[in-house]
This record gives sequence, structure tokens and C-alpha cells, in this order.
Amino acid sequence: MLLDLNSHVGDLTAALVDIESVSGAERGLADAVEAALRALPHLTVVRDGDSVVARTGLGRAERVVIAGHLDTVPLNGNLPSRVEGDRLYGCGTTDMKSGVAVALRLAATVPEPSRDLTYVFYECEEIEAERNGLKRLAATRPELLAGDFAVLMEPTGALIEGGCQGTMRAEVTATGERAHSARAWMGSNAIHAAGAVLDVLRAYEPTRPVVDGLEYHEGLNAVFVRGGVAGNVIPDECVVTVNYRFAPDKSEAEAEKYLREVFGGFAVRVVDSAPAARPGLTHPAAAAFVAASGAEVRAKLGWTDVALFAGLGVPAVNYGPGEPTLAHTKDEYVELPLIADCERRMRAWLGTS
Repeated sequence: MLLDLNSHVGDLTAALVDIESVSGAERGLADAVEAALRALPHLTVVRDGDSVVARTGLGRAERVVIAGHLDTVPLNGNLPSRVEGDRLYGCGTTDMKSGVAVALRLAATVPEPSRDLTYVFYECEEIEAERNGLKRLAATRPELLAGDFAVLMEPTGALIEGGCQGTMRAEVTATGERAHSARAWMGSNAIHAAGAVLDVLRAYEPTRPVVDGLEYHEGLNAVFVRGGVAGNVIPDECVVTVNYRFAPDKSEAEAEKYLREVFGGFAVRVVDSAPAARPGLTHPAAAAFVAASGAEVRAKLGWTDVALFAGLGVPAVNYGPGEPTLAHTKDEYVELPLIADCERRMRAWLGTS
């Protein structure tokens, strides 16, 4: 399918939605995006797997990266797209093909921006991190992602969400000694001992650090409990899996140290971790974006791929027309006027009326 990047941004969003691109099957959409971008003489285009990178080379003093993922979650009877009033319904409308449409429109219609631009359209964001196209580029082609500031077109309801919180999962293990349940006093019940872990979690009071002027809200919660041997055996082990959401004033190492201190006396094993990202709103390019967009700015309390940019030393924010609470739902939709408004605001930021 040929994409018309000069069409209205709402029509372009519908065209993108109607090209099915469930995670791992984005090739058709990546081919269409690549073909449309290669037709633009002011851009240099690189294809890496099913990720497409397009760059201007105007020698501007600043370079901004605008990124969006091409994949969606599995279909749920929500294709093809349909319009009802001012709403466009369909899989990926809000997360995040409306944001991708805004980026593609800018790529096509802003040939001489006030800042050099890098557009990144990547695969496999919605599934395991090892397949994430942006993560692969950060590891193997970091020069393609270099910039002074980045905007990830995640659904935010056209608000600016700065940085993101880190996330860490850890197994906290309580131990005991096996015995027959008829003679329980001869053993030590690890599940009962795990009550002390739950006591720590119940007593936890989340901190609200302020980073670059934005207030984050940390969280520490049990998400799994595993224990037991048989119906007549006193268990010798109980594992409580906790999820720690930490603000960008902590590194992953500092977050792990905190968990080990909080659960002192228990074995703690980190099983999964992703870093937080500072919003970097003090950078001139970021400040100009906030001013031009006129959007409310708040902290991103979840985790997004802005953390990958942070790892490369590129401050980043989340900004897109989609409504995050509708992401991954059967009746996912995006407000058409909001897509056009996002395009207008980003165009103003880039110095083109």
C-alpha cells in the first residue's frame, strides 16, 4: 500500500491503522513507511530490520529525535478502522499510529526545520524487550539516535509527560525447614515467615521526589507469591516477587541497594530491571518544545522507551495525541481534532507555520 504523506493527518492515521502490524509482523508497514520516506529528497533513509530511520542534514545547531513504534497489540475484532463523529476507531489508533502519522506528516512537509531532525519508526515495542527495535538500534547503531533532545510519540492525551520512572522486579525469599504438617513444630514454616515481607510492604509509604520540577510517585508492591510443597508438608521456602517503581533521581544500582536495605534479613534477587529517565526539561530544545506546545507538563509515572534515549545521554519526553487509558482496548480510538492539534503544535516548535 502506498502512503500519501501529504494527506490530512487523520486520513494518514486511518491508512496506517489499516495496515495490520501486530508485533513481529510489521514488515508490510515498515516497507510502506520506508518507500514514502525515500521519496523525500531532503531526507537520508536507513533501514535496519523492520525499523526505519530518516534524517535531515542541514547543519543546524541542534538535533531532535522524533520516534514512534510501528507495532500494535494483537487484533481484537477492531480492524479495519472506522470513523464515528470526531473519533477514529481501530487497533493502534491511540497507541500509537496517530503519533506515527504526526511524525510522518512532519517528515514530509517540514523540509527545512529550525533544528535538524531524526525520525525513528521501529518494531516490536509491545512485546519482550529483547526484540525491541529501538533497543537494538541503541546497542548497534547508537549514532542514528544521537541528538540533543527526543520526543517519543507515546499516547499522552496531548500532554507532555517528562522522562519516566524505572521499574525493578525482585524476588524476596523467606526460608524455613520442611516437616510433616502433623508435626509442624519440628519444622519452620517459610510461608508464615514471609508475613514479615508483607509487613514491610504494608508499612511502605511511597516517596514523591521532584526531578527537574516534576513530581514523581514511587511504588513498591507484591505482584506474585510462590510457596508450598504438598498439602501435608510444612514449606521450607516462600518467594514474594515485588515490583519497585522508582523515580529518575535513582539509578538502577541505587534502586537495588534500596530494596536490599528495605528487605534486610531476607535474600533478594533482582530478576528484571529497566532504568528511569530524567525529563531534561532545562535543555533549550526541551524548553522551546514546552513553550511552543503550550501543553501541560507532568511526570511520566510508567516506563517507556524514553529510558533508552536517556541511556544514550539524550533527554526525552513522551507526547502524542492518543489517550493512554484506551491503549490495548477493543474499542480503542483517537480524537481526530487532537491529532491535527498535535501536528500544529509540533510544526510551530520546528519553526514552520
